[in-house]
Amino acid sequence: MSSHAHDNAEKRAAKSFLLHQSRFFTTVNHLKDLPREAWHEVAFAGRSNAGKSSAINVLCNQRRLAFASKTPGRTQHINFFTVGPEKSPEGFIVDLPGYGYAQVPGAAKAHWSQLLSSYVQTRAALRGLILLTDSRRPLTDLDMQMIDWFAPTGRPIHLLLTKADKLSRQESVNALRAARATIARYDEANGTRQLSAQLFSALKRVGLEEAHAVIEGWLRGDAARSNADSDADASETSRAAASPDAPAPGVDEPDAN
Repeated sequence: MSSHAHDNAEKRAAKSFLLHQSRFFTTVNHLKDLPREAWHEVAFAGRSNAGKSSAINVLCNQRRLAFASKTPGRTQHINFFTVGPEKSPEGFIVDLPGYGYAQVPGAAKAHWSQLLSSYVQTRAALRGLILLTDSRRPLTDLDMQMIDWFAPTGRPIHLLLTKADKLSRQESVNALRAARATIARYDEANGTRQLSAQLFSALKRVGLEEAHAVIEGWLRGDAARSNADSDADASETSRAAASPDAPAPGVDEPDAN
């Protein structure tokens, strides 16, 4: 291995290692109880059953760091996890309540909506938003509402098109192309370049390296944007399906968050 390749391998290992050092920190249900530590935060948001807990767990290389409620829409708190060495954390991963489950009572839904919108709009420590959306039904109206809440902050939003293992190769290509076209129109309409997107599967471990680079770059304060909208669609989508002609047999684990 050349010295350049060796250096790149070490950098990739270091990035993965940071996120693999994650621990539960606290749960809050009111903005007044948010942590006061001056650490960067990266928040994960998405509809109920979008695969948010599964994504957090596989990215942090842990089985049950983030818990999926057995009842979709039940989890209504913001969960914080430290990232980095136990004695000197480098930031927080923040698990936001899943949204969009119709059977949540009205009062709970109102509190939930207020908590989510206020956090993403006003939290100074929040460096970027990871928005998880099912690759088979990407960017619903509620997903776009979340983008509308966060976009005025000027900070980046990275979409994980989850459960990509359920798509064929061509379906994966089409899903990624459609999502990127939607966010390109959004950026153009708002005069920004905040949004990026990639395919992701917790079950098949598709897209982990790309997601690690984005998340840990934000936590470490990297100014550079994600390369998620580069022209490397082919290499990414080829990993999204276990077979070129048919959907992969596996599915992501149920995730009510």
